[in-house]
Amino acid sequence: MNDIIAVVFGIAVTPWKVVGYLGVVLFAGRWVVQVIATRARGRPVIPTSFWLMSVSGSAMLLAYFIWGKNDSVGVLSNLFPMAVAVYNLMLDLRARREDAMRDSVQGHAAGR
Repeated sequence: MNDIIAVVFGIAVTPWKVVGYLGVVLFAGRWVVQVIATRARGRPVIPTSFWLMSVSGSAMLLAYFIWGKNDSVGVLSNLFPMAVAVYNLMLDLRARREDAMRDSVQGHAAGR
């Protein structure tokens, strides 16, 4: 994973760096997703994909900083955001499940 696979603009690219770059793209790209969702709704919104991208990006960055670079600063700077993102994703998924169940019950009751 540390073998150089390419040199781009004088930067040696390894598979671990690719993991790190993809993590950065996911983690930063979540804000693009949030802005698109907000513009579509006309009010501030945080879609589930925001939390999925947060967790995925943080996981990739943690992997890079743990095994690729062995950098404790990078690990610590990504552990807390990942924990918060996992917590918020769990809350979001629970709320969606409860909303779906409530809609199902209301739809069933209206059909009688």
